Amino acid sequence: MSASRAAWLALALIAAANFGNFYVYDSIGPVADLLVRQRGFSDTELGWLNAIYSLPNIVILLFGGLLVDRLGAARMLVWTGAICFAGALLTALGTGFPGMASGRFLFGVGAETFNICTIAAIVKHFSGRHLGFAIALSIAVGRAGAFAVDLSPTWIAGAYADGWQPPLLVAAVFAALSLAAAIAYWRLDRDRGRAPAPDAIAPRVSFGAIGGFGRTYWSLVGLCALWYAVIFAFRSTFSIKYFQHVHGLELDAAGQINGYVFLAALFATPVLGWLSDRIGRHAQLLAFGALLLPLAIAALAAPQVSPWIGTVLIGVSFSLVPAVLWPLTARIVPEWRLGTALGLMWSIQSAAIAGANVAAGWLNDRFGAGELNPAGYGPMMTFFLVAATAGFLLALLQLRPPSPRPPPES
Repeated sequence: MSASRAAWLALALIAAANFGNFYVYDSIGPVADLLVRQRGFSDTELGWLNAIYSLPNIVILLFGGLLVDRLGAARMLVWTGAICFAGALLTALGTGFPGMASGRFLFGVGAETFNICTIAAIVKHFSGRHLGFAIALSIAVGRAGAFAVDLSPTWIAGAYADGWQPPLLVAAVFAALSLAAAIAYWRLDRDRGRAPAPDAIAPRVSFGAIGGFGRTYWSLVGLCALWYAVIFAFRSTFSIKYFQHVHGLELDAAGQINGYVFLAALFATPVLGWLSDRIGRHAQLLAFGALLLPLAIAALAAPQVSPWIGTVLIGVSFSLVPAVLWPLTARIVPEWRLGTALGLMWSIQSAAIAGANVAAGWLNDRFGAGELNPAGYGPMMTFFLVAATAGFLLALLQLRPPSPRPPPES
């Protein structure tokens, strides 16, 4: 098999692994109302089911990034994929809130390092003008998993009719398929002799290297943390419930409006990645994508405005920002330090996502948000608007001349 064909096969396997991982992450949103009605969960507890996913990564992700640099993306992809499957299964089988929270915690231990592995693996096979497209295509297939779970109340309606647990068991099946794709990629990587020996990629990567990443990197970290905190806390935890209570939609309709717009994003993300590769206007594209998020939140916060407007804006932002952000990070950080750089970035992002989930859930409970009091969601939406606006301001810093790439360590 030629190197080019092997690279595209590797991308297909990585993308398939992403599909299952994204499906499991977003599997809480569609069952949120069922968990409230059938298990008596509060909005604060719902927020914690996704927040606790992020909590271990505040610390673990940096170590995970170092391990990716030291041991190789393929090997770590299998290990973390196995942890994700165990976490998804425990979430579905968990008794009470503590059991489900333990499953989400375990899933979180593996899932974000798993994501670092996918980007590091793609960078290993692609470079130059194809890098943005390859990363964006992998993200797009992952988003197909998020789209599939949003529409799951329609295509597996029978599972939802039987309660909160069967949909989460379906998510565990997708986690198993993700692990199978990770194993297949590891075998391909091993057979082609690309699996690195320890220290082969990262000579002396250490915590001391963190200080040399530069201003451009740190502004990307801030944008990443705020943008993803708003996207995931709203879309993956509260959006479907919000559409039901504020806009009066039924569960299947709320899932569809949360998901259909991302069907377009599945195609738009790789196209925008390809465009970024070709025109090279990374900073301008990133700032424009970041601007769309506060505009979307403002539109969604107005009950008289069709929720399609806000979700379309989120969909475009959701397509554009990752299509530029991750290739840009890979370009400003040396490959042998990429795992560490992504681990640090996602450690901070995880803290922001956890904080946003807990804060949003607390605000909803504090102001009595619900079907009988849709106005109670106002403080949550204001919180999201402020955070999204701050992310856009950090994106504007990318318009300044970039920091020089740090020299290799001796």
